[in-house]
Parts: sequence; structure tokens; C-alpha cells
Amino acid sequence: MKVDVLLGLQWGDEGKGKVVDVLTPHYNVVARFQGGPNAGHTLVFEGKKFVLRSIPSGIFQNDQVNVIGNGVVLDPVLFADEARDLEKQGIDIKKVLKISKKAHLIMPTHRVLDAANEKLKGDSKIGTTGKGIGPTYTDKISRNGLRIGDIEENFLEKYNAAKKRHISLLNALGETPDVDELEKKWMEGIEYIKEFDLIDSEFFINKQLKDGKSVLCEGAQGSMLDVDFGSYPFVTSSNTVCAGACTGLGLAPSKIGEVFGIFKAYCTRVGSGPFPTELFDETGATIRQIGHEYGAVTGRERRCGWIDLVALRYTIMLNGVTQLIMMKSDVLDGFETIKACDAYEINGKVTRDFPFSIEHDITPVYTEIKGWNTDMTGMTSEDQFPQEFKDYIKFLEEKLEVPITIVSVGPDREQTIVRAK
Repeated sequence: MKVDVLLGLQWGDEGKGKVVDVLTPHYNVVARFQGGPNAGHTLVFEGKKFVLRSIPSGIFQNDQVNVIGNGVVLDPVLFADEARDLEKQGIDIKKVLKISKKAHLIMPTHRVLDAANEKLKGDSKIGTTGKGIGPTYTDKISRNGLRIGDIEENFLEKYNAAKKRHISLLNALGETPDVDELEKKWMEGIEYIKEFDLIDSEFFINKQLKDGKSVLCEGAQGSMLDVDFGSYPFVTSSNTVCAGACTGLGLAPSKIGEVFGIFKAYCTRVGSGPFPTELFDETGATIRQIGHEYGAVTGRERRCGWIDLVALRYTIMLNGVTQLIMMKSDVLDGFETIKACDAYEINGKVTRDFPFSIEHDITPVYTEIKGWNTDMTGMTSEDQFPQEFKDYIKFLEEKLEVPITIVSVGPDREQTIVRAK
């Protein structure tokens, strides 16, 4: 058996949560492989809206096992709040969720460090969510991290040593933090985590495959936020591309099967950083309003623009995408004309390759496509698609050279159309 991987191809917020929830009935295990509570996956079904930050999106299915992998960073306070909310919905979360011992813990002082570091950047700030993600990954890479497995032995000693080091760093930055109240809730979260099945997830996942079980690996954020290949330095602190599933779960590259790449019919971005196709006009505002483009975790307005095929071809290549999933097609239902950026003009030269840096002046080279100007939210099969929308799909498949196998025409899980291959 091989694992399938599902991840975002743009700057995050592509709609991964909904798609994982739609796909999970076909899998025995759903495993989250990177990121932290800065990534919110929104799911809407049966008239209710749910936002998952750290817990895999397969949690709403009945018998599927959900795994938080070693590549994830976990905040005990936010995790406990999220898990208890799910328990109130009748989900036996302690039965279906397992947590890797090698996942790193976000400490209260990590959050303070995050804010202090962002403050130092001034006008060059990245736009972090302030959840302590960056400092936690920094500790991980510098071999100073605190892991879930540390809970089981000499935990207070390890915690206090890490806290002391953080306080020294904060003092050097001119900060004198009081984290006593934060620490109290944090320790309560640690006690709650102890009630879960803490596992060596790399052995667990590989044994599931050996036993013939199907596994879906879920990524957070989007490929354009990858720390190595994204729009650096305006990126997240982990590898959001397909390779992150290998390092974030302990899988060999040969174990990767299908790679589902999710993208919106247009493009969005949250926070700072370059965005070549961003719209600053009424069209951008209309897309934001119709698409309810506000961060699931932060509530911040998302910047909106036309679809960027240069960036999409780049992330499709990096991830080895085998199937494409297009989200929020319905947001463009009312437009007479749709635009797609098929190339960049940089210093008078036109390129279809994604450049080393997109911080400099880039002029998108657009192709205009006739809009479908039809309400598709009630459609249940591709036979009902207007011809103009079929033409848009065909145009994208030709430009991206990968089939679009699933199309979303609304936020509900029922508004998901699987196309004939």
C-alpha cells in the first residue's frame, strides 16, 4: 500500500479541510504532517461550521484513525480547547486521535518570542499569526525543542530549562514577560494531552500500510508558503510541499501514491508578502465578499486576485501532483469575464517559469476567458455545468497538464462534484 497526499497549491486557504472530509470515507487513517494552530481548516456540513486548527480533518468520520504527526507543532491550550469542543459534538476524540511523541510543543514563551520578533521587524514584518509557530520550529532546528514524548520523563526539568533560555532571549530584546497565567493554562493542557494515545507515529503509519490500510496525509497552509520553495521570507516555518509528508510522518518517498493538489478558481493570500495577481479594485473586493475571504484562525481579510498559473505550474511540479481539485468555482459565477495569469513580464522579458524572487515589479500577462454567469451552487453533476465553465476547466487542464477530478461549487460537503476521469 501507498499513502495519498492532499495539500494546497497556493498561499493556503484553498479549502483542504472540506476536501479531506469528503475523501476520508475512502481511507482508514488520516494523518496531519506539518504546521500548527496557525492553519485553520474550515468544514461546513449539516448546517454547522467547524474550524480545525491542529486536529486532522478526518475527525468527523466514524471509525477512521486520525494522527497528529511528528512534523506538527502543538499548543496544549489551543489543542485542548479544540478537542473539547469536538467532544461536545459527541465525538469520542480520545478513541480516534493519536499524537506523535516526536511532535514539538509550543510553549507560552514561544508566543511571546513570536510577538517580540515581529515587533523588531517593523515595516518588514512577515504577518505572522502570533501563535509561536516560528520560534517553536526554530527551537526544533537548533536542537532545543520540547517534544510530546518529553511529557513522560523529567518533564518539568526540561520545561524550566527551555523557559529560562527563552526568558534570557526576551530580556535581551528588552522584554520582561510575565507568563504565569499563560503557563497555568498551558500545564492544564499538558495534563489533558496525557489522556491521549501518544505513539511513535512513524512505526504506526508504516505498520498500517503493511497491514493493507489506506492512509491519507493532510498538509496545512499552501505550497507557496513552503520554507524552502515559497515566496521567502514571507513563508511559514515548515515544508508544506509533498516532501513534508515524508519527513513529517516518517515515510519513504516510494510510499507516496496519489497527490491531490487543491487550488481555488482564483487566488488569495493572508498577511504580508508579494502577490503578483492581487486586485486592488472593485473586482478584488467583490471576490472577497462573495467568497467570504477572511482567515479562519485570524479573521484577517484575505487579499484576492485572479488565478496564477505560473505559480500553480511551479507547485504542481514540486509536489508531483497527479489530480487537481478546484475549490470555490461558484465565487466566479457572476463574472462576465474571467482572467488567468499565464506568464510574468519582468524587466521587459516574458517568462512562464516561477522566478527566484517575486518581490520586484512583476506584470502579470493575462488570458481572458468568457465567464459562465450562472449560479452553479445547486448543481450536482458536471453534466449540468454551463459550457463556459467547461471551457474554463479545459483551459486550466491544458495549461497545467493535470486533470481536474473534483470541483467544488459551494461550502457544504454536498456541493462537491467528482468528475469522470
